[in-house]
Amino acid sequence: MRVLLDACVSPQAKTELQIAGHEVTWAGEWAEDPGDPLILARASQEGRVLVTLDKDFAELGVMRNAPHCGIVRIVNFRASRQGRVCAEILARYAEELQQGGIITAEPGRVRIRQHST
Repeated sequence: MRVLLDACVSPQAKTELQIAGHEVTWAGEWAEDPGDPLILARASQEGRVLVTLDKDFAELGVMRNAPHCGIVRIVNFRASRQGRVCAEILARYAEELQQGGIITAEPGRVRIRQHST
């Protein structure tokens, strides 16, 4: 799966996701932060699921109907666990993400908001 990690996600997650077979870009390696709307637009243009800690991306996808290829928000996971959690979510919910789902993962809980057409 093609993935764009927001800069707030641990850089270790990039390595773990690559090992799991995903094609990953990490925004933390970019020269500057272009802002949430442009990050989401880039993920969409490149056909990437966006992984973030930030709830603003889900709001962009829902309230502003910004195009996206799926959004995963991970909440309250230590940096050392973010990559493993992302890999599990991407594997388990690939179909939902391919349909534009927005997934929020917290310890012990996963919520899925399906893309409405």
